[in-house]
Amino acid sequence: MKARLDTLVGRVTMYNLVVVVLAALVVISLIASAFGQLFYTPAQMGLTLVVLLAVTLLSSWGIARLFRTRAHLQSAAITALLLFFVFMPSDDPATLGLLALAALLASASKFVLAWRGKHIFNPVAIAAVVMTVSTLYGAAWWVATPVLLPFVAIGAFFVLYRTRKLSLGLTFIVLATVLNLGRMMLIGTSFGDALWLAVGSFPVIFLAGFMLSEPLTLPPRRWQQLVVAAIVAVLFSIPFQVGPVYSSPELALVLGNIVAFAFGQRRSIRLRYLGSRALTPTTAAFDFAPLGPVRFTPGQYLELSLPHAKPDSRGTRRVFSLASSPAEAAAGSLVSVGLKLPQPSSSFKKALVELEPGTVVRSPWIGGDFVLPSDASEPLVLAAGGIGITPFVAQLADRARGGARPADVVLVYSVSAADELAYLPELEACGIRVLVTAPTEPARMPAGWEYLGAGRVTATLLREAIGDIASRRGYVSGPPGYVDHVSAELRKAGAKRVHTDQFAGY
Repeated sequence: MKARLDTLVGRVTMYNLVVVVLAALVVISLIASAFGQLFYTPAQMGLTLVVLLAVTLLSSWGIARLFRTRAHLQSAAITALLLFFVFMPSDDPATLGLLALAALLASASKFVLAWRGKHIFNPVAIAAVVMTVSTLYGAAWWVATPVLLPFVAIGAFFVLYRTRKLSLGLTFIVLATVLNLGRMMLIGTSFGDALWLAVGSFPVIFLAGFMLSEPLTLPPRRWQQLVVAAIVAVLFSIPFQVGPVYSSPELALVLGNIVAFAFGQRRSIRLRYLGSRALTPTTAAFDFAPLGPVRFTPGQYLELSLPHAKPDSRGTRRVFSLASSPAEAAAGSLVSVGLKLPQPSSSFKKALVELEPGTVVRSPWIGGDFVLPSDASEPLVLAAGGIGITPFVAQLADRARGGARPADVVLVYSVSAADELAYLPELEACGIRVLVTAPTEPARMPAGWEYLGAGRVTATLLREAIGDIASRRGYVSGPPGYVDHVSAELRKAGAKRVHTDQFAGY
């Protein structure tokens, strides 16, 4: 079931998934309005949506040209759809003008309230704060209604699952619900009524699924993200006032954005394309020179933005594990990613393959928690499916470069064909034990490597090949189906604390 869900959501990019889910919520809202289940008429909702979409898309395009960059229209559409659910719909011309102003503020914030190409605040939240504090038009968060709650919850689950932010969302939802529940019970509300109000009448799930989870305003590590989620939950749930400013969901999120900004990578990264290198018949490495220092932990990934003509449904951005070392990136010499190039390819991959050396592209952010233990002496078992080898290449090379030769590491490397073993020189230089599964035995394998056969990786196979597997921490990287299967087999074999990294949505 999990593998099927991973495959399903992996077919679309995060941005397209959010657009689809929010659009579905719009349709459901219009139907509910037509049946009198909401306070707003379909005409009011329709006019509001048209104004927000038109102003957000046009202003994003215009401001991007002013700043000599390209607008990300999928992001602009998401902003408009979120504004639709945050501000009260209307058919009054003056009010529609104020909604247009909110849309303009949200678009402008991505460029004006930014640090080195990366916006600091959630655009919808900062627009809501400005409109509310100025008393021009307050945020209503009308999406927080029992009528929409089941659909919001389903949509939020898909978004959080696709973006691997379920722990973030659950941290915020549980903490905010408990705090609101306790606060209302202290003033005499019964438990049942308080729980229903805390879940059904506060935008807890909507904010967690569609706004708090925005990648560009989150710190890079999971523990940092959970800290931000907890801070926003407290600010969201406990009323406070500072002068004329009152607590609100949008203000809680903006303050959380400030905390997030204090963590990790705080700027967009510009990369000059150097060229590509064939790794196997179906995989290649793409090398870039960073135009400035880049800092990351081996095993993390970057999001690459590559605007191109006629993008397909998966859009113009992809996430790739970094195969180069942090030392090379910090020195400004190399940032490299590896990927599989099936035919027919996506529009993004086609544009990447056709990219001219010297072209400058952008990476909005670097993040991820698929990192090895800080104690280099801890025994490990790594399992890679195909191009899922890339994070391990960076991790093992970094340890070897630092003098911490990872002698107690076993790598299980599974490929679809004997000639699909990528990064052979880099892995051979690490001097670790490598176990290969492939349909046929590779013609050339480095000394010390072993061929385990053509079958799937199983717990029995792992126990026989790695006698002390119960003493090893496990790491699995690759396509969703491979990760789900091998991580389960590692646990059956006795490996402890298995960590996973799924490659989906390419």
